[in-house]
Amino acid sequence: MSAVFRHELRGNFHNLTTYLFGACLLAFIGLWAMMYNLRASVSNFEFVLADSCLAFVVIVPILTMRTVAEERRQKTDQLLYSLPITTVQVVIGKYLALLAVYAVPLCVIAIYPLIFAQFGEVYLPTSYGSLFAFFLLGAALLAVGMFLSSLTENQGFAAGTGIAAILLNYYSVSLSEYVSSSAVGSIAAMYVLILLLALVVKYLTRNEKLAWGVGACLLVFTLIACFVDASVFEGLLPAVMAELSLFERFYVFVNGVFDWTAVVCYASVIVFFLFLTVQSMEKRRYN
Repeated sequence: MSAVFRHELRGNFHNLTTYLFGACLLAFIGLWAMMYNLRASVSNFEFVLADSCLAFVVIVPILTMRTVAEERRQKTDQLLYSLPITTVQVVIGKYLALLAVYAVPLCVIAIYPLIFAQFGEVYLPTSYGSLFAFFLLGAALLAVGMFLSSLTENQGFAAGTGIAAILLNYYSVSLSEYVSSSAVGSIAAMYVLILLLALVVKYLTRNEKLAWGVGACLLVFTLIACFVDASVFEGLLPAVMAELSLFERFYVFVNGVFDWTAVVCYASVIVFFLFLTVQSMEKRRYN
């Protein structure tokens, strides 16, 4: 795993997209820091991080699009499968290299509150608590982007799907106000999600019986719940969309609350999508 980490880290720092990622992140935060902390004389550095979250929509897919897709395109991923290491070690090595690249600009950003504190009253616990949550948010999105990169050998397609997925998650709370809150609408959405889950299982395992078996069990469970008490589905879809927003959980830290449930949520998202990445690469290995 350490060999994969060193190789990926060396490759990242010899690639223009890494420097583009760092430059864009520093530019976004530097711009908002100038507008809020310097020009408007606002001491809350956490507000700068909150307004800079939109940068993830672009910079994360740029960084992750080539992680696996480029190796699949050049067929160099077959060399990884011939090494005496597991797919889990390969995925973790690649992911840790992405985290290292992400941590470099954050180390520069971590100096900002200390500088601003020399010229005014800055509440450092909230600033650094928000910066910690900012790191976890980015780490979760990097795991999502890495999984999307493992599904294709086209970097453009990986970047496009990454932008769409992160943008949808960013606006999920706003969109939840416009979706149906009725029980019928929630049940219909559940059926669509179950179908998508079955397709994902089929793609990752190439086992149709397992995929449709999982889908059928979930459909039966949904039908039983609907007949027992359909009222439990009222407002379910908007609530789920709001709960799935990674960005909304970050804003809790910005408001000065250290939310351990958000930390667990980010860790769960990271583990889940790294697991999916492993399954996607394992399918490639067996093919």
